[in-house]
Amino acid sequence: MSGFRSHMDQALAEARTAAERGEVPVGAVVVAPDGRVVAAAGNRTRELNDPTAHAEILALRAACAAAGSERLPDHDLYVTLEPCPMCAAAISFARIGRLYFGADDPKSGGVAHGARVYSHRQCHHAPEVYDGIGAEEAAALLRAFFEGRRE
Repeated sequence: MSGFRSHMDQALAEARTAAERGEVPVGAVVVAPDGRVVAAAGNRTRELNDPTAHAEILALRAACAAAGSERLPDHDLYVTLEPCPMCAAAISFARIGRLYFGADDPKSGGVAHGARVYSHRQCHHAPEVYDGIGAEEAAALLRAFFEGRRE
């Protein structure tokens, strides 16, 4: 992949902003084939009273609206945490080309853990998956957020 540039820093910034709003610190960024960031979002489930308002879903919605299409072939998605099964399915439905995620989510993940959505025969499209990008910082954000809630 020549000319590769990670956009995980921007996803991490979205995650930090989500934490400041009292949301679980997860951020996502959608990048067009030409390298332009076309959408970015952080979790807003509490703010919007919407259990589907995960960072990935919000970023996909905005990117699809901007593209005027429900599909985003050859687009990349950067997300700070392994997507849950709902988000993994939405990523598949959007036909995202490459998924880059930071921290693993052994409890609720849907890509490398748990449901492993892309390994099912019923999955019509599986993106290329690259994990561990920015994992330490993403995990540290999540730990700090939840430790603060337990005190």
